Amino acid sequence: MGYGTVSRLFHWTTVLIVLVMIPVGLTMIQDLPRSVQDPLFILHKGLGSVFLTLILARIVWRLRHPPPPLPESIPAAQRRVAALSHALLYLLLLTMAVSGYVRVTTGGFPIELLNALGIPPLFSKHESVSLAAKSVHLTTVIVLIAVIALHVGAALHHALVRRDGVLARMWPPVAPR
Repeated sequence: MGYGTVSRLFHWTTVLIVLVMIPVGLTMIQDLPRSVQDPLFILHKGLGSVFLTLILARIVWRLRHPPPPLPESIPAAQRRVAALSHALLYLLLLTMAVSGYVRVTTGGFPIELLNALGIPPLFSKHESVSLAAKSVHLTTVIVLIAVIALHVGAALHHALVRRDGVLARMWPPVAPR
């Protein structure tokens, strides 16, 4: 038994956005000409705003639609590690989105997408809060990359070594009928 189409679309949309956000985020902080950096910052902030909304909706969906059970062949310890890693992924993704938003708004920087939509910042400029949020954001991305690597490695292990159908619970992105 696999995840439904909505859960799969939330998952794969998250994957696509993260696969853009991390390289863009790591690139934009390099010593680059402003003509390169500025569009990267605008893209990162705009996608981050979309991502914050997506991850909040995804968490609400997940709370209302529990995941299908893992196959009985999965040992109890692996079930606990899977549950822990999924919870950690949600926590890290939410932390990334919130800390990024707080960093930008308390740093006094615009979020062009939200400005265009007429959505004012929730926080005023506050340099020490901005620096703390920046630190949280940078630390969290390192942990997030490690947990994503663990998650992908586990999925590949189940698909290529164990061949136990765990990956098929989430792939393809649209649930088969």
